[in-house]
Amino acid sequence: MMSGVVSSAAFAASSVHEFTLDSLTGTPTPLANFKGKVMLLVNVASQCGYTYQYEGLQALYMKYKDQGLVVAGFPANNFGAQEPGSNSEIGAFCKAKFGVSFPMFSKISVKGSDKAPLYQFLTDKNTKTGGEIPWNFTKYLVDRDGKVLARFDAPVEPMSKGLTSAIEAALHSK
Repeated sequence: MMSGVVSSAAFAASSVHEFTLDSLTGTPTPLANFKGKVMLLVNVASQCGYTYQYEGLQALYMKYKDQGLVVAGFPANNFGAQEPGSNSEIGAFCKAKFGVSFPMFSKISVKGSDKAPLYQFLTDKNTKTGGEIPWNFTKYLVDRDGKVLARFDAPVEPMSKGLTSAIEAALHSK
């Protein structure tokens, strides 16, 4: 019955800024810290066929961070057990292999009965970007007010024209 309460709370949210998640080091981090920034939220995994996208996500972050973009990685082990590592192992891998400097959060669940409240909100089927995510590296573009603008599934490359155009439009609005 308790999970129903969590679900209700998640669906009652109107913005990603209403959620607090732990960073990879375990520090509670309110997404409200990113108010005024455009965010790209991505469920990531270290042993996925799309893991190479960390490189493109880092490139996006470096290209647009001074204009107000924050890429946020959410490691998840929901698809093919492709993120088996601990938070410290994930952090070390991302830094050593891809030079990741964008915010990374503690491993969470992005589907199933233990789905994190943030992902309950993101996948709410009553929204235009809702529905269960099919795989790792699903990307959600969020405006400066914490509203979800668009969803890009795993095959969409981080530096693709469609995604970069959407980011640029979000950065230049308001």
